[in-house]
Amino acid sequence: MSTEERRKARWITRHWPLVSGVSAVGLAAAGGAVIAFRGTDVEFDTEWNDGLLETRSPYFEVPARLMDFLGGGWFGVLAVPILVAVLLILTKHRWGALYFVIASALSAGVVQLLKNLFDRARPEDILVVADHGSFPSGHVANAATIAVTLGIILRRTWVWIGGVAYAVLMMLSRTYLGAHWLSDTVGGLLVGAGMAVVVWAPFAARLQRERTQRDRVAA
Repeated sequence: MSTEERRKARWITRHWPLVSGVSAVGLAAAGGAVIAFRGTDVEFDTEWNDGLLETRSPYFEVPARLMDFLGGGWFGVLAVPILVAVLLILTKHRWGALYFVIASALSAGVVQLLKNLFDRARPEDILVVADHGSFPSGHVANAATIAVTLGIILRRTWVWIGGVAYAVLMMLSRTYLGAHWLSDTVGGLLVGAGMAVVVWAPFAARLQRERTQRDRVAA
C-alpha cells in the first residue's frame, strides 16, 4: 500500500464515527420529512397513483410483477443477498461480501422497524399480495442498498449506472402495482442508500486494503 493510500485509509478509519453520524442524521431527517406526509391524502401521492391507474396494461404489468419477485419475498430478501455474497467471495471481495450482507440485513431491519412504527395504509388498487405497512418500500430499500454497496465495492461506472437504473425501475414498478405510494418509494430509497453508507464507514479501510492487494496480484 502506498503512502497516499495509507493516509486515506487512516483518515477514513479515524473519521468513520463522524461519517456514520452525519449519514444517520441526514437519513433520519430526510426520512422524517417524507414520513410527515404519510397520510393517503397527500396530493402528489394521489396524483401519481391516479396517473398510473390510467396507464395499466398487461404489457407493463408483466415486467412490474417480475420486479416484485426480484426485489422481495424469499428471493429478494434471502436468495439475492446470498448469491451476491457468494459471487463477491469467489471474486476475492471477502470484506466486500461481509459489508454487503451486513448492510442488506440492517437495511431490511430498519425497513421493518419503520413499517411497524408508522403502519401506513397501502393504496386500495393494489395488484399484488403485500404485508402490512406501506412506508417505506422494502423492495426499493433493498434495491438501493444493492446499488450503493456494489458501487462502493466494485468502483465501476457501469455498476453505478446499472444500480441507479435498477432502483428507479423498482420505484416505478412498486407504484405501478399499487403496492406503495410514491413517498414510500422515496423513503425506501433513502433508507437503503443511507444504511449502505453508514455501514460502509467502518469497512472503508478494509475494503481499500483488499482492493490494493487484489490489484497487486492482478499486476
